[in-house]
Amino acid sequence: MNKKIFRFKNKNIKNPSSVKIVGLVGLAGSGKSEAVEYLKEKNYPHVYFGGVVLQALKDEGLELNSANEKLMRVKLRDDFGQDVIVNRIVKQIENLIEAGQKRIIADGVYSWTEYKILKKRFPRELKVIALVPPKNIRQKRIGSRAHRPYTLAEINDRDYNEIEKLDKGGPIAMADYFVVNDGPVLKTRRKLDKILKEIDF
Repeated sequence: MNKKIFRFKNKNIKNPSSVKIVGLVGLAGSGKSEAVEYLKEKNYPHVYFGGVVLQALKDEGLELNSANEKLMRVKLRDDFGQDVIVNRIVKQIENLIEAGQKRIIADGVYSWTEYKILKKRFPRELKVIALVPPKNIRQKRIGSRAHRPYTLAEINDRDYNEIEKLDKGGPIAMADYFVVNDGPVLKTRRKLDKILKEIDF
């Protein structure tokens, strides 16, 4: 990895000795991906939990699709342990910090185990923001997607899977800040900006 590409200096940083990491969490349809993209537009470096699996697929020369992602996720955990993904993310964050970064976005903190490992490694640096729109709004968003829209039954199944199998409920419940993402995009962005200002991000 060429560390030079990460040498971005944010003029808004008041205390250059202080590292801050923002983790974004939320169920499907919460608007988390849009929030991440908005923060990436601000030139903050970011780490992506799903990127660990995608990179493993590329390394093996396998096609990037949902079926292979699921298989690779299982293979990685069988080969390297249940915490393999978060451990690699921790290493990526450490590399960014060593390269001089002070503000980092963590996208895709899924499980309770991942949250605990991140919080233990970065107890003061990590702040978690949960995107929590009303359930009916999430369902409408997922059901009206141009690419592979879900039925109501599929949406409910996905929610149960994310909570029971992926353990996504814990990080959401323990979030430091909650953004009720139930309105226009600009409104949500203003809420995010307010939080970032509050934590001097």
